[in-house]
Amino acid sequence: MKKTILFFALLVGISGGAYAQGFGFGPKAGLNISNYTGGNVKTDALVGYHLGGMLNFGIGNVFSIQPEVLFSTQGAKIDNQGAKEDFKVSYVSVPVMLKFKTSGGFYIEAGPQASFKTGEKIGSQTIDSFAKNLDLAVGGGIGFQSKIGLGIGGRYVAGISKVGDFTTMGNVNPDFKNSIIQLSLFWMIPVTR
Repeated sequence: MKKTILFFALLVGISGGAYAQGFGFGPKAGLNISNYTGGNVKTDALVGYHLGGMLNFGIGNVFSIQPEVLFSTQGAKIDNQGAKEDFKVSYVSVPVMLKFKTSGGFYIEAGPQASFKTGEKIGSQTIDSFAKNLDLAVGGGIGFQSKIGLGIGGRYVAGISKVGDFTTMGNVNPDFKNSIIQLSLFWMIPVTR
């Protein structure tokens, strides 16, 4: 399954470049509101950020393929015997979005995302490795991009792989996944139209 998703993302990126009618690139930054879903771990949302860059390969006048590379901090506040502790994991995320853009600048997007762990800060826990090195997800969002390329967007990213490999302890089900709401500002600089 993992190899299939990564292969699909690579194939989409290559095919987008082959048939591109417009090309742009630019920076992107914003806020992450993340939590864990599934399992039965008691959690609250954790606020983090994302920062990076994106490319955009136009396919006709309406569709485009947009691969991104983002440094992203996410996780959750986990209830540990009555006290909430931040379980924060840093990733380099690589989403590949298929975008549908209207002539007025509004767009919708959807696509796969692979994230690679770069670090973790896990409250006062003595866990050697909380999160797995690879996290797979799917995302979808909406936004607006002005004619000069400045834009704002909102995206929901739902994990499809478990955050970590944990064994069941007592009545705790460790089968939880990442869940992130991203609010972003970006500037798409056109190179060709």
